[in-house]
Amino acid sequence: MNFQWYPGHMTKAKRQMQEDIKLIDLVIELVDARLPLSSRNPDIDELGKNKARLILLNKADLADEKANRLWKTWFQEQGFFVVELDARRKNSMKLIRDTIMESCREKIERDRRRGIQNRPIRAMVVGIPNVGKSTFINTFAGKAVARTGNKPGVTKGKQWIRLNKNVELLDTPGILWPKFDDQAVGMRLAFIDSMNDTLLNIDELSLELIRYLTEQYPGVLGERYQISEEAEAVNILEQIAQSRNCVRTGGETDYSKAAALLIEDFRSGRLGRITLELPAGSQQ
Repeated sequence: MNFQWYPGHMTKAKRQMQEDIKLIDLVIELVDARLPLSSRNPDIDELGKNKARLILLNKADLADEKANRLWKTWFQEQGFFVVELDARRKNSMKLIRDTIMESCREKIERDRRRGIQNRPIRAMVVGIPNVGKSTFINTFAGKAVARTGNKPGVTKGKQWIRLNKNVELLDTPGILWPKFDDQAVGMRLAFIDSMNDTLLNIDELSLELIRYLTEQYPGVLGERYQISEEAEAVNILEQIAQSRNCVRTGGETDYSKAAALLIEDFRSGRLGRITLELPAGSQQ
């Protein structure tokens, strides 16, 4: 199965980000904690070089806790500030606000030496599709979202979100990159719904997920669906179909319905806390 999705609007969005970065002090990059490396657009490192960098391990509540710790350490070793969060909840927002100030300490000190006071930190929020950028911004801003109007040098109509006197956020569209060198990356992105499902073979995708889960998280499928995992992936999918009454008129097994159900159970966290990749050299 070949994984690729790069609609034309993503090219335009990338060009806009290249212009906007000139105004930015900090790049806040959201990644999916279940696949932190595969859910990073490799173009962002080039775009954000020489800027302060903050990685938000979003959907950490859906990912393996041990893996979250491994990834947090790994990113910190690469020079990033890192915060784990569930963007739907407010309990991490004070930590994020404090981390933003810490990550831009040098910029704040430079401004102070130049006699510039109270200039807000300007942060660009970036990430691939469906990684939770809008949810994060809405939760971070709460009900006090205030658009500050146009900024010099920004395309007409571009709006910023002023959180408070210290921080302004610039939202950006979710963008992928033109070609996946490793199709396993595309497959993982398909698992978390960062690609267009209508372009995917969900049946095949579900079989790949079954193979991964039975190897790395044995017992998860058996417990969820009350089935035996001692079988080939297609037979396990058939058992899931029977367990969840995925049957067409006439008694024929509806594999596609069972496949979609399995994928949705994974995406929603109903299968438990699962991580799809680990830092190099780490073990599950």
